[in-house]
Amino acid sequence: MPASDSKKYFVSSPAYEVVPAFEVIGRIPAMTLMSNNLIPGSNMYVETGWILGMPDPNPHILEHVHDYDEIVIHLGTDPNDPEDLGGEIEFMLDGQPLTINKSSSIFVPKGMKHGPLTWKRFTKPHLELTVMIGAGSLAEADPGGHQEKMGSERERD
Repeated sequence: MPASDSKKYFVSSPAYEVVPAFEVIGRIPAMTLMSNNLIPGSNMYVETGWILGMPDPNPHILEHVHDYDEIVIHLGTDPNDPEDLGGEIEFMLDGQPLTINKSSSIFVPKGMKHGPLTWKRFTKPHLELTVMIGAGSLAEADPGGHQEKMGSERERD
């Protein structure tokens, strides 16, 4: 079997493609870990961001739907208790509330409404990671234009 150039499949430094439509206090801008820009042909968009405090506005991720499957992961960062999220989030999935207070993942099938995500409590920094299967670019990954919608709602205030 011929040797391949495995380095072409390795993202050694994240990209910062996501430019929020508005500032969210308590979050740092998301890092893009995988996209067609980073690995051509990957056809996935993976991003992660730190939650450093109670987000404001809250919610800042509204109800939306998209035409690809998505995995949403929330990870606690306490090495002594990695299951503790460090907060509590109400995540609406198809109109039903889910309470997230531990490191966990949610599979969101293509076409299913989800959001808003509302932080009910914050005690420690944690990570939010999304894997958008079949959305290989930022343009394809924008979940229903929710950032634009939220930005326009804030402009009306």
